[in-house]
Amino acid sequence: MATHTEPDLDAHRRLGYLLKHAAMILEELNDRALAPFDIGSRELALLLTLARLEAASQQEAAEALRIDRTTMVAYVDLLEGKGLVRRRPDPRDRRRNVVEVTEVGQRTLRDAVRASDEAEREMLGTLDGAEGGRLRTALKTIVAGHDDLRG
Repeated sequence: MATHTEPDLDAHRRLGYLLKHAAMILEELNDRALAPFDIGSRELALLLTLARLEAASQQEAAEALRIDRTTMVAYVDLLEGKGLVRRRPDPRDRRRNVVEVTEVGQRTLRDAVRASDEAEREMLGTLDGAEGGRLRTALKTIVAGHDDLRG
């Protein structure tokens, strides 16, 4: 006969609560760390993606970040207004524009990544190095294992 246990009614122990609040903490730390560069976490993610993809179209970057085209245009406009990226015609296909990180954008990206790395270290400061590494590995495994759900 199966044993029937009562459900845990403490919201503070639920995975959704813990992940949401951990993400909120990291976002706050990142916002503070990135403020001197006049960018936020989402803009940093776009700069990282554009730097990695090298001369990607807005569509390619949107697909890589899994955001819709309208949102991508708004972020590219914002970064372009700050001089961090530029659009230019693709030399292989004049109908297509590519977005590239400017020299100023590359310097900003380099410094912003260092600041963001420090924010991550601060967040994980209550864990020892091995625990922080295991957490990152576990989260990467979970995300990769559910890639089909990520739109």
